[in-house]
Amino acid sequence: MKKAPLLLFLALLAACSANHKEAPHHDLNKNGQIDIYEDPTKPIDARVDDLLEQMTVEEKAGMLFISGAGIPEDGAVSDEPVIVFGRPRVSASLLVQEKHLNHFNIWAIPSVQAMAEWYNSIQKVAEDSRLGIPITIASDPRHYFSKSIFAMEAKGFSQWPEQLGFAAIGDTALMREFADIARQEYLALGIREALHPSIDLATEPRWARISGTFGEDAELSARLGKAYILGFQGEVLDSNGVACMTKHFPGGGPQREGLDPHFSFHKGQAYPGNNFDYHLIPFEAAFEAHTAAIMPYYGVPTGLEYEEVGFSYNKAIITGLLREKFGYDGVVCTDWGLLTDTPMGEGVVWKARAWGVEELSLEDRVLRILEAGVDQFGGEAAPEAVVQLVNEGRLSEERLNESIRRILRMKFQLGLFDDPYIDQDKVEAVVGKPEFVEAGKDAQRRAMTLLKNESGMLPLQMGKPKIYIENLDSTVAAQYGTVVESPKEADLAILRLNTPWYPVETDNSFARSFHHGDLDFKGEEKEKILNLLNTVPTIVDIYLDRPAVIPEINARAKAVLANFGASDAALLDVIFGKAKPQGRLPLELPSSMEAVRQQKPDVPYDSEAPLYEFGYGLSY
Repeated sequence: MKKAPLLLFLALLAACSANHKEAPHHDLNKNGQIDIYEDPTKPIDARVDDLLEQMTVEEKAGMLFISGAGIPEDGAVSDEPVIVFGRPRVSASLLVQEKHLNHFNIWAIPSVQAMAEWYNSIQKVAEDSRLGIPITIASDPRHYFSKSIFAMEAKGFSQWPEQLGFAAIGDTALMREFADIARQEYLALGIREALHPSIDLATEPRWARISGTFGEDAELSARLGKAYILGFQGEVLDSNGVACMTKHFPGGGPQREGLDPHFSFHKGQAYPGNNFDYHLIPFEAAFEAHTAAIMPYYGVPTGLEYEEVGFSYNKAIITGLLREKFGYDGVVCTDWGLLTDTPMGEGVVWKARAWGVEELSLEDRVLRILEAGVDQFGGEAAPEAVVQLVNEGRLSEERLNESIRRILRMKFQLGLFDDPYIDQDKVEAVVGKPEFVEAGKDAQRRAMTLLKNESGMLPLQMGKPKIYIENLDSTVAAQYGTVVESPKEADLAILRLNTPWYPVETDNSFARSFHHGDLDFKGEEKEKILNLLNTVPTIVDIYLDRPAVIPEINARAKAVLANFGASDAALLDVIFGKAKPQGRLPLELPSSMEAVRQQKPDVPYDSEAPLYEFGYGLSY
């Protein structure tokens, strides 16, 4: 009988090993007892206070930083650098051990299995640290059928339209359903913080980040943003929830000429329509939903009473507006890369986004951001600068503790201190679950927006027409009609297009990938499209990551559809009547580039004589 407890322990250990889930150890600081912060029965505030008293300045400093983490093909954790986007990055393991970091955002993952393996292993590294503080993993969106650089590939996850697509559908119940499904998939892999939603308003049609928004209408964005946050977090954030870092306060949409402030060629945020408060409406809804975190943008306000420095450096914005006026006491985290420059290849440097305070040293930038009221630094790993500021007496430990309390509170709410590990054997049963995948496909179809249907051309009859296609998979198209080699052989053509964009001239390759510039087709590309439309009756489908300017194409096409991230099958299902288009434009389509240039960047639906107005959409 004396062996029974040991046998029971061994059985439990074997069970944990069998399902690849680490057993949580509550003596995190290895002192032989259960401290208050280790005790799940104690109130969160008491646990925060207890842990805070045990943390060194170095440990507190490490908690202020969210660094990027790469995951190798096999999911192994080591101290060796990991190649991310073609460049080596310091391993997460070393950053945990040497710099006391315990927040990471992950980018591309080789597979969900590799991610699961890596996640449990990095949590074990954290558990072995002095206080056993668990890791919080954050991620950009992973579920969108996206051609955007602001979302990760939906590798293994269910795949849905982008946020603009949900705005086109306008269904808050569907929005919350999506967020709940995404929550479940994130939770299965240990992703506990969503670096989304983006609730900026798309009032400047040339802005490069429109696809990640809910469009230009503040009330629609507010309704959908609130449903989104509630779907991820629940009514109260707990161990079943994923914390949302809603962005980008106080609204990043009104960029002058649409030039994005990721880069030094930006021209600031402009409010000639005196419409600053309009961009705050979605954030008020996010506060009502108790978003766990807020991310300010890089933007520089111009022509207002605010100092012309980037929002995270701007005390009047962060403390005055966000903290005091709106009473927000959640975590505030900068956008990525406000402190240090990034090498981008031989002779090319991507400057830190310290707009308006470029002359400040690293330590002074850190101090300025903390004094503004921000808690965390995104995409950085410079805790030594915080330690130096404290040691020099320039940053009080009391101020440091304010931010650490907020960050710790979130970790405790998420239940990470009680059991941070995932069950690797259950990952594939949740991530990419068939019902989730089908729901995503249905949303892609629903978001399709019919703009023109001359003489009731659509829907087509399955299998009947000879079709010429461009930019579609012929194997998929052959399931709907007879695919022919040339327009002259065809009864009709189906043409998929993307909204045009024209890279800014710069040595920074990342900057060149942003969809900046004019919104209309030009030159040979435009002539080629119009020639096809003149040759054969053509159905045009255009992906709107920004509001395309297509008056000539629209005039000559027999039918025009807009999509916001949709597969070839989703498009063809709508064209051939297997599904009906239900979308309504979440932004207006201007009639000319001249009209675009005359718009006020802070005002919604103000394009003169738009080709299609906000909210337009046909059905059948």
